[in-house]
Amino acid sequence: MRFTISGKNLEITEGLRSAVIDKLSKLERYFTPDTEVIVTMSLEKERQKIEVTIPVKGSIIRSEQVSNDMYVSIDLVEEVIERQLKKYKNKLIAKHQEGSNFRKEFIEKEETIPEPEEVQIIRTKHFGIKPMYPEDACVQMELLGHNFFVFCNAETEEVNVVYKRKGNTYGLIEPEF
Repeated sequence: MRFTISGKNLEITEGLRSAVIDKLSKLERYFTPDTEVIVTMSLEKERQKIEVTIPVKGSIIRSEQVSNDMYVSIDLVEEVIERQLKKYKNKLIAKHQEGSNFRKEFIEKEETIPEPEEVQIIRTKHFGIKPMYPEDACVQMELLGHNFFVFCNAETEEVNVVYKRKGNTYGLIEPEF
């Protein structure tokens, strides 16, 4: 596995770097050696956050953990990713993701994992999308009391999504082709 480790408002010490690599190297049994692991550690007031992103064929495995101690956050993020991998193993097998970043042994190994519940769409909504600016979409989202809002961006004429983030901030998702 190839690690890219960076910090925001935090200097990545050799101790932190080795703790991340030691802990996340436990995931090597699931992935091929050329799998990229992107780790971002940040310090925000008393919160020590680690974000781990592992791009794999067709999707992304990601976890973000926050605690008062970065080493605790590192432990938590590894546990969550391992749990995600075990949960979605059956879906990987069903899709026959040959040539993906997962080791053949991981996909073929039999484990007694409870079958994940199938995703069921129980409601479909239809609504007109009128062009608006992202700031207006945020206002509309607040008026509706939702956590996200889909709209047509008046500047780019593409479908975008605005969403609520922690700390009363907003995010914008733009398509990339």
